[in-house]
Amino acid sequence: MVDYRNAEFVEILKNKELKMINKVISKYDFTVIDIKKVRSAYKIETDKGMFCLKRMRHGTKKAYNGNYLTSELKKNNFYNTAGYIKTTDGKFFIHHKGYVFYVTEWINGEECNMNDINETVNCAKLLANFHSACKNIDKSKLYIESNTKNLMTFFMRCVNDMRSYKRLISSKKLKNGFDEEYEKLIDRYCDIGLLSIKLLNESSYLSFLKNYDKKKTICHDSFYYQNIIKKDDKYYIIDLDSIVIDFEISDLGKMIRRLMFKKEYNWDFEKAKLVMEAYMSINKLTREELQIMLAIIIFPHKFWKLGKKRYVKCKNWTEKKYIKRLNKIIDAGEFQDKFIQKYIDYLKKYNYN
Repeated sequence: MVDYRNAEFVEILKNKELKMINKVISKYDFTVIDIKKVRSAYKIETDKGMFCLKRMRHGTKKAYNGNYLTSELKKNNFYNTAGYIKTTDGKFFIHHKGYVFYVTEWINGEECNMNDINETVNCAKLLANFHSACKNIDKSKLYIESNTKNLMTFFMRCVNDMRSYKRLISSKKLKNGFDEEYEKLIDRYCDIGLLSIKLLNESSYLSFLKNYDKKKTICHDSFYYQNIIKKDDKYYIIDLDSIVIDFEISDLGKMIRRLMFKKEYNWDFEKAKLVMEAYMSINKLTREELQIMLAIIIFPHKFWKLGKKRYVKCKNWTEKKYIKRLNKIIDAGEFQDKFIQKYIDYLKKYNYN
């Protein structure tokens, strides 16, 4: 975890909460000096160093998974994670007041700055090393689900969802500003969704899916800046609670997709290329995998998800917030067409199969 110095991340503990944390910590072989809440975790300063305490409603399997995975990663020469700490009676978690608690080492560094392409390149290498180290780990001993689904089916369902939003808006007698702006864009984003499906179909994706057992690996599934800590010149992955079985390109593709919506990247293919090639300098990908990843990156997930929040879940946001979210998607998407073409041109020249 990171030693945040910005007050917005650090919360003042209530007496009841502090009493509960002290009760849990008493099960460990160290003496508490100070406790701070940082994001969703607790930073525990003790006579034996800094530790991270996490609390969740249903975390027994997550604590087991994290401990097993970090131990196995070290056997494969990957030391860039926080180790799990046992209680005085040898357990890796504690049940208390309806919660599950577990403790890990505290990595006293800073959150990775992914606005800096150089740091992002290093993060891509970290992810590649993580995936490589996971390949020889016995996945049957982990209590995790497979996140792999038929993307062609899923994408088509999302496209049909967007079409249904259009019908719903068209049937409205009174449309607000968000309705009108969202409706104008539906055809464009449906077309991009169909392009993703076309890319999957042309990449022999279904054959790739059939050979899933040969390709499946452990993925972090939440590889974002807040889960990557830089300490000195080294990078560490934290928070293994979200790990799943999936394709490596799913982790990498989600990372790149998220980056492309940042103003520092703005669908700049050259920056995406730097990230991909940093990853592939350690863990090679085939042309087919890169084409599947393009489909993952460009699919209009944010646009579809925003429509779902508005027209299915009816999320109680202000009109201003809905419009703000939509404008962010529009602003980032202006350069997406050029990105797609440059990526396809790159695939044509790529010679690793």
